[in-house]
Amino acid sequence: MVSSWESTQVDNSNMPLYLSLPERGGPVPGIVVVHGQSGLENFIKDTTHMLALQGYAAVAPDLYHRDGPDCKDDNMTKKSRVRDTNIINDITGAMQFLRNHRQVDGGRLGIVGFCMGGRIVYLMSAASPDLKAAVMFYGSSTMVPFGDGPSPFDRTREISCPLQGHFGADDQNPSPEDMRKLDAELSRWNKPHEFHTYTGAAHAFANATSANYRPHAAALAWPKATEFFSRHLVG
Repeated sequence: MVSSWESTQVDNSNMPLYLSLPERGGPVPGIVVVHGQSGLENFIKDTTHMLALQGYAAVAPDLYHRDGPDCKDDNMTKKSRVRDTNIINDITGAMQFLRNHRQVDGGRLGIVGFCMGGRIVYLMSAASPDLKAAVMFYGSSTMVPFGDGPSPFDRTREISCPLQGHFGADDQNPSPEDMRKLDAELSRWNKPHEFHTYTGAAHAFANATSANYRPHAAALAWPKATEFFSRHLVG
């Protein structure tokens, strides 16, 4: 596994990308890894490492790049400035970076995200017809738009790839009621999906750097996620 910092231009801004690749072989499927409010932290980098060791090209875009490298605002403030139109451009830019990489099969692209990133997974499943598989971990605020336009939930009918969701039974955003509402809406539009709930787990249960980390839930969730990607991107 080899990792490096790369970049791509999006909306006249230089967007940093953290890229992890298998040491050899290709072309391989590509996966975009989407960070949450905490930004492109070590947990996100570690996720790209794990996916690369499993044979994927994994890239994590820095969605706060428009703030510039010298911005001292906290992550909650940075998140408050994020808008769905920019998010779509950023993730599309990361996908294009993968498509252009000599080691990547651009016809086999997936996405995984956590917290705000899980919400973005739901959004991009509707916004991009080029994704073949999407995995969301505790996607928060899926029923709220960031800026003008519809929320991710309001775009459910546009979803064009299989979706897998992982939720903590003790989470409040998304709450169990939120999960049931998402499940019902996906079913109403006949969208292929599978949801998994973990008892004794709240928000950020898969993040080993979080106080909410729950090893039992993470140990159950990750094999399901990797099997899902294998089924839709490899098998």
